[in-house]
Amino acid sequence: MADTHLQAGNLPAMAMSPEVVETASAESLNPSPISISPRPATDLESQSPSTITLVPGNYTDLESMSPSTITIAPSPDTNLGFLSPSAIAPSVNTDLESLSPSAIALRVDIDLASLSPPTIDIAPAKVEELELRSPSTITIAPSIDTDSNRALKTQQEQEISNERFQKSMVRHRSIDERFFKAPAAVPTKVHSKYETMVFAFRTFGIVYGDLATSPLYVYPSVSCTQTPDEDDYLGMLSIIFWTLTLIGVIKYTLIVMYNDDHGEGGTFAMYSLLCQHTNVGGQARKLSERTAIADSQLSHFQQSEKPSRVRNWLEHNEFGQQALLFVVMMGTCMLIGDGVLTPAISVLSAIEGIQTEVPSISNNVVVWVSALLLVLVFCGQSYGTEKVAFLFSPVMVLWLLTNPMVGIYNVIKFYPTIFKAFSPQYIYTFFQKNGKQGWKMLGGLVLCITGSEAMFADLGHFNRLSIQVAFCFGVYPSVLLTYAGQTAFLINHPEYYLQGYFIQIPKSIFWPMFVIATLAAIVASQGLISATFSVIKQSVALDYFPPVKIVHTSENTEGQVYSPEVNYVLLVLCLAVVFGFQSATQIGNAFGVAVVCVMVITTCLMTIIMLVIWDAKGPFAFTFFTVFIIVEGSYFSVVLWKIPDGGWLPFILSIIFTLIMAIWNYGRQKKFEYERKNKLSKKELGQLLSSIGDHRVPGVCFFYTDLFHGVPPIVQHYVRNVRTLHQVLIFTTIRHIPVKTVLPAERFLVGRIGFKGVYRCVARYGYRDLISSERTYFLDQVTQCLTEHIGSALDVSDNPDDIEAEEERLKEVEMIKEAQAAGAVYVIGRSEFKVDRNASWMNRLFAGVLYPFLNSISRSSISALHIPPASCLEVGMYYDLT
Repeated sequence: MADTHLQAGNLPAMAMSPEVVETASAESLNPSPISISPRPATDLESQSPSTITLVPGNYTDLESMSPSTITIAPSPDTNLGFLSPSAIAPSVNTDLESLSPSAIALRVDIDLASLSPPTIDIAPAKVEELELRSPSTITIAPSIDTDSNRALKTQQEQEISNERFQKSMVRHRSIDERFFKAPAAVPTKVHSKYETMVFAFRTFGIVYGDLATSPLYVYPSVSCTQTPDEDDYLGMLSIIFWTLTLIGVIKYTLIVMYNDDHGEGGTFAMYSLLCQHTNVGGQARKLSERTAIADSQLSHFQQSEKPSRVRNWLEHNEFGQQALLFVVMMGTCMLIGDGVLTPAISVLSAIEGIQTEVPSISNNVVVWVSALLLVLVFCGQSYGTEKVAFLFSPVMVLWLLTNPMVGIYNVIKFYPTIFKAFSPQYIYTFFQKNGKQGWKMLGGLVLCITGSEAMFADLGHFNRLSIQVAFCFGVYPSVLLTYAGQTAFLINHPEYYLQGYFIQIPKSIFWPMFVIATLAAIVASQGLISATFSVIKQSVALDYFPPVKIVHTSENTEGQVYSPEVNYVLLVLCLAVVFGFQSATQIGNAFGVAVVCVMVITTCLMTIIMLVIWDAKGPFAFTFFTVFIIVEGSYFSVVLWKIPDGGWLPFILSIIFTLIMAIWNYGRQKKFEYERKNKLSKKELGQLLSSIGDHRVPGVCFFYTDLFHGVPPIVQHYVRNVRTLHQVLIFTTIRHIPVKTVLPAERFLVGRIGFKGVYRCVARYGYRDLISSERTYFLDQVTQCLTEHIGSALDVSDNPDDIEAEEERLKEVEMIKEAQAAGAVYVIGRSEFKVDRNASWMNRLFAGVLYPFLNSISRSSISALHIPPASCLEVGMYYDLT
């Protein structure tokens, strides 16, 4: 809502005409009566006639004139510098500052600061009636001092006071424009080589646990109808090598990693990028516009300069947008499913290894020990990624060093020429020999790439270069040597193919390797758990997931987060999987489905980003899509075949979480649409304030809202029921921005909305900042910023030394201080849908039943904002939905 600016000054009682609608200007006037009538514009400098007549013209300069009589009739922008008539009837933009007439008849919005006439009676009249008139006192319309007239005067005086207040910010534009004026971009932090190496070390314990421990369960998960022979094992190793190279190195490390959103990765980060560069995505797009207020990465929010066909199609195809959102939700929920299955299969497969050396141990013991370890893993999440990585990284480094040594030993001892399997020729031979059975065997081999999606999803916990270095120079060569050693052993001992990893460990080092493997399996659980926290955080930020508590566990890295609610849900689901399947091989059937679905969705989103954001050539994007969709599509086709054998689990989990997201998004969209359509205009807000008159409650009222433009409809509901407002009303929006901290001097953006005692405030917090729970801290900080802002606004006015304006400023500051001393109340709106019986079934089910249920079990805004309970007022309102 636009804000106008009027210098505040002391004026006598006056009756303001309703026709006063524009702003007028005239400075330092000092003649006798002057008469102006319509004629062409004339340069009247240095002239001194007794009577001068002017007609409409552009900017007539009347400086240095001293006529005896001038009458002003309509003309655009007449500059009457240094004129000071006794009687003037203006009707155009005229600056009348410094005028001191006895009586003035006004029909436009005149800046009357500094005017001190004895009596000014202004009432409706036409401009023509005043032409050529030059009285010393002009009274237009009745001015009899009746009760009704006095009431009219009182109301008009209040209107004049409000109009003065609206214009007291001389050079500022509207408050919303000021908020959306983007600050200078903060350069992306560049990490030193030492910091990068430290981050790379930590990634071993957080990101790569799942990928590094995949040799524990890949070969046992391969579906074989008969014992594999040498050609089969060489073909399987070749498939593993090329899968890791194409998907791990080329796709994720060298391509996908460059599509972060403010350092965050994952499917929602890619979707957010698309929303920021195109007119796609309601909630995410709305967020990207709001983040322009104080975002340190503004370049991320600029639309692509060169539109593409894909972008145009997306922007104009509602079905395409909804399909894209659904796919992104499914990908995110599949990743959450990985967060459930990864800890279960990693820990269970490691503990099952003890049965290789001690067959007498029952499976029930293995299951219960695995469950106990999982409880310990999830209980340690509250310490944060950094502390967990400090403990886990040495374990994983030890795992990555010892396994290649065992692998090299097996290669030298059993099959020195094993590396010939890196030739793609053996893949062709494998499928030629096994046919459909070879296709089914892909269902187990796909597990070699599990955890690769965690590289991108965990990007916010570290940085790009550290993840790339750790994978290319640590994890990738280590797991290849491990698989090579395993394959070399199995070629000479094909009968042990179901036992996989532990059978190839030399007897002399079995127990040390068992301990290391168990610890590594615990570490492997961490990667997808951390990734789940990250994608949930992104979903909440984009308003696609119900609010949950998000705790930032690092002083230096924004993406290192932890959510207690999500953590406990994952724990319960993991335990259910372990006790339900009781076998790593059975879990492997379910695990592959989630992995491949996420990879396929990432490939599709990456292709769209290439065309829309990167402006990549069609052949390049087509080649990328073709290569990876063939590889991942082959895996996807086989995991669908495994749905009856356990593959249904990730689909069920994904459907449940996707429904939660869809229901929440549907309800929030309906709420936003209602508030946008029913928000109060500036005029309606003025009428609302006038309805309560001068009866204001002492104190400050913080009214929390998500709207940056306009006033939410719940304010009208509040006033109609409470029938009063506080002395100072501040519409407050809490804004979390992707920086570590916001300096106290830069935390608050404040300004007037246009009426006395009504302000807007945007409070900005970095990811490490906490909203203070101290009773008066927030109140003191905001009121201090308001008083400073009022002073700074007057410093740039046209008359900074004006005594009357200074008095008005002091009155406003005094009003704010009085309200501050009286205390504050914090008002939060809580809306519920009132669904019409004739509404669609979707509105009745989603908005009438499911969304209210999710809203009732979600985290309260009061706890999130740390509002003192004694000072909080929650106002409920029904939103009619038809």
